[in-house]
Amino acid sequence: MEVFYYLVFGGLAAVVAALELSKTSKDRVNTSSAFNSFKNNYLVVYSLMMAGDWLQGPYVYFLYSQYGFDKGDIGRLFIAGFGSSMLFGTIVGSLADKQGRKRACITYCITYILSCITKHSPQYKILMVGRILGGIATSLLFSAFESWLVAEHNKRGFDPQWLSLTFSKAIFLGNGLVAIISGLFANLLADNLGFGPVAPFDAAACFLAIGMAIILSSWSENYGDPSENKDLMSQFKVAATAIASDEKIALLGAIQSLFEGSMYTFVFLWTPALSPNEEDIPHGFIFATFMLSSMLGSSVASRLMARPTLKVEFYMQIVFAISAFTLLLPVITNFFVVTSGEKGGSMSFGGCIQLMGFCTFEACVGLFWPSIMKMRSQYIPEEARSTIMNFFRVPLNIFVCVVLYNVNAFPITVMFGMCSIFLFMAAILQRRLMLVAESHKSSIALFDLAEGEDWTAMREVGGEEEPLTA
Repeated sequence: MEVFYYLVFGGLAAVVAALELSKTSKDRVNTSSAFNSFKNNYLVVYSLMMAGDWLQGPYVYFLYSQYGFDKGDIGRLFIAGFGSSMLFGTIVGSLADKQGRKRACITYCITYILSCITKHSPQYKILMVGRILGGIATSLLFSAFESWLVAEHNKRGFDPQWLSLTFSKAIFLGNGLVAIISGLFANLLADNLGFGPVAPFDAAACFLAIGMAIILSSWSENYGDPSENKDLMSQFKVAATAIASDEKIALLGAIQSLFEGSMYTFVFLWTPALSPNEEDIPHGFIFATFMLSSMLGSSVASRLMARPTLKVEFYMQIVFAISAFTLLLPVITNFFVVTSGEKGGSMSFGGCIQLMGFCTFEACVGLFWPSIMKMRSQYIPEEARSTIMNFFRVPLNIFVCVVLYNVNAFPITVMFGMCSIFLFMAAILQRRLMLVAESHKSSIALFDLAEGEDWTAMREVGGEEEPLTA
């Protein structure tokens, strides 16, 4: 069975390498040296920030269990993190728009470093504080950095199409390559070198500190709406009004919540799905395989977004439909694939089918991130970008908290079926978003045409004289 894991990993690695090495001029966009310097600076910072996040992932649960906490205690710690992101996320998002996105990125570094430091204490209350700080940091990670990038990109006058290059490369590196290396490095520190499960958190703090130093020395500040007369509630009202008045923004928020909610639920479910009878599976190796699949998806996304005639709104319908099918596979295999029921052993045939489906889902995740970033840059207004992006995360965090609280109340097949339905709903809403966006563009074009015809008619009536001259 070990051969199967190596074949899957090796096959994915070969495909990713082939895609990256075979890019032609059609898959590449000609850019300026100034943009390349700006992009590379952001990618270095983003990779360091993601390394600080990924290093913690493999050992969070294990560290809590080493401190003697049971599954219920650990579950409450995780719920505290998502609840913190839900409660404080909109506040820190609004502050980022008003006080500055660079400051918000620095706050992320400081908050997450403090969260890492709390892992040295076995006291439950201190660990709870660490989870709350981690939830706040997560909200900033997924809003402040993207908001800073979009605003700075536009402020410097770069081609809007070039944003797609930065997005796809950031996901390829930050959510793919860095995740794989971070997992291996965490394993090296904690197990091979014998520093224990706290060591990855110390390493994460170091990477975050390095990234913060680069931000302080090379980033300029930008704002959403820095006007003095707008307080926090005014920022909330601006964001809420934008969501309520623009169907495109509301649809985008619903799509993001449905997909990310399913994605975070998958994070909790893939292990019991692949080892329902306590089969011996290489968790770290499978995690690395998932991240490689995500790299494959982001590589495909960079090719798709390099073609200006291919709309993100169109191909994401297909991505959501495929992802819906992949998370339906555990339900299908449960009905049609017979399992032995014996404890232990290697992964079953049904597990192998599910693993291939899960790799496909992770490839869809790799496609999703740069694509949703591109759509957010198009539809979300600049003055409340961080606030609106954190508004989107409120239903997501509620959903994940409910799932965590009731994770043992439903069979795993029901949970996967629910996620599949959500993803299918995301595909339908994506179709609606495409139609609304096309209708909006058509209306603008017709308005411009009518305005041009009115001006021509006025000139014909006025002869050679300017019709608006007194």
